[in-house]
Parts: sequence; C-alpha cells; structure tokens
Amino acid sequence: MGGVPKRHKTKSKVGMRRSHLKLEKKNLVACSHCGNLILPHRVCPYCGYYRGKMVIDVFAKLTKKERKLKEKELKESSKSKESSKSSRQEQS
Repeated sequence: MGGVPKRHKTKSKVGMRRSHLKLEKKNLVACSHCGNLILPHRVCPYCGYYRGKMVIDVFAKLTKKERKLKEKELKESSKSKESSKSSRQEQS
C-alpha cells in the first residue's frame, strides 16, 4: 500500500514548492557575424559562424535557388549591422 500524507498541505506550502516550476526566458545573444538572435556558445544556424570563424557551410545542403536567397539575406543583414555600428560611433 502506498504512502499517505500525515498532514494537510496548505495552499502556501504547495505554492512555495511550485515556485520553481515556472518557465524562464531564454538568454539570446546576437550573432557576431550576421546579427540574428542565437543561443550563446553555439554555432549560428543562419550563417554557420562561431566566434568569428566559419565552422559549418550552411549553403552546402541548399538548392541553388535557396542558396541565392540566403546569400542575399546575409548581405542585407550585414549592411544593416554596419550602418547601425557607424551610427553608434557618430553619436559617441
């Protein structure tokens, strides 16, 4: 036969026990190469770079059409990243 609780658990005690069972916000950082949000200490799935070096070739498994679109997106994101850096330097 299973165990039976000796005393009634109050709402506050149950709530205190459950206080750690909440969802937490993920810590996302911007990729240093393309600027997309990624988990820290991981290879960027969008551009394949990690710590400034190309680790995986993201374009290898793509078709010609998909590769062209991906390269275009990377160029646009790098341009916007450079323009935001220059505007920050001008402000300071």
